[in-house]
Amino acid sequence: MIIEMPSTTTNDVNKRLVKLRDEGGAVALGRVLTLIVDVGTDDVEEAIEAANSASREHPCRVIVIAPDLTRETSELDAQIRVGGDAGASEVIVLHPSGELREHGDTLVIPLLLPDAPIVAWWPYSPPEVPSADPIGRMAQRRITDSTKCGDSVATLKRLAGVYSPGDTDLAWTRITLWRGLLAAALDQPPYEKVTRVVVAGESTHPSVDLIAAWLAQELRCPVVIERQADAPAITMVRLERHSGPIVLDRPDGKTAALRQPDQPEHRIALPIRQLAECLAEELRRLDSDEVYADVLTKGLARLT
Repeated sequence: MIIEMPSTTTNDVNKRLVKLRDEGGAVALGRVLTLIVDVGTDDVEEAIEAANSASREHPCRVIVIAPDLTRETSELDAQIRVGGDAGASEVIVLHPSGELREHGDTLVIPLLLPDAPIVAWWPYSPPEVPSADPIGRMAQRRITDSTKCGDSVATLKRLAGVYSPGDTDLAWTRITLWRGLLAAALDQPPYEKVTRVVVAGESTHPSVDLIAAWLAQELRCPVVIERQADAPAITMVRLERHSGPIVLDRPDGKTAALRQPDQPEHRIALPIRQLAECLAEELRRLDSDEVYADVLTKGLARLT
């Protein structure tokens, strides 16, 4: 069910939510956090679809801020989505115009769940300093997505310079399975030192740089990035050792082959992770990701 509320206030939106709950129990009460989504002028529906999917694992109140640039008068149009249009909780879409566009934090305060953590997510363009953004200052966790930026690698480097505990990026979340497989392969005999790493992947995909930075930070060895045009994200990681290389190869973006000396080749399902899956993973933790912090602020600097 979608309820349109033109020219309204957030207090009226909150009253309508209470009324919906009292009348039909349409709004779930077992919510664990408030997710604030700042889409700017980009697509609202893609972000809502991902948030709805993630909310089935983490019931939450989703507040989407989508400024209206077509009006100069200070007005607020709102939309409430519940039931089948809102995953496991409720979605509130705010369209502020005029001067209200500059006060997103003030608009969402009446809609925050009491005594619940706040997570901020910028699905498209992140602010210059996420932790200093009005929405970011309210949040325990701040999620960006450098893969959606025009110059993804430059965005990563900028975020590294302004990192604050609680920041994370979905380009990092997209390499969770790669990190697990590589760590498991290294945790087997002969426990030799890795002397050189080669990472291959799409030329501008930030996950390529992050996995290279993670390996450089953890293994303290030379790391070379082979950039490929139009490749499906990360395509190959090769860890060179004296007894022979460990190679994790995924040329098609779907199935990977793990090759190790004196072992048969292993075929592993390793599809490119979807947005909703990555968002749900990040909502599982509300503490600071210290490994990501080290990779972003130190590991990237190790790459040549």
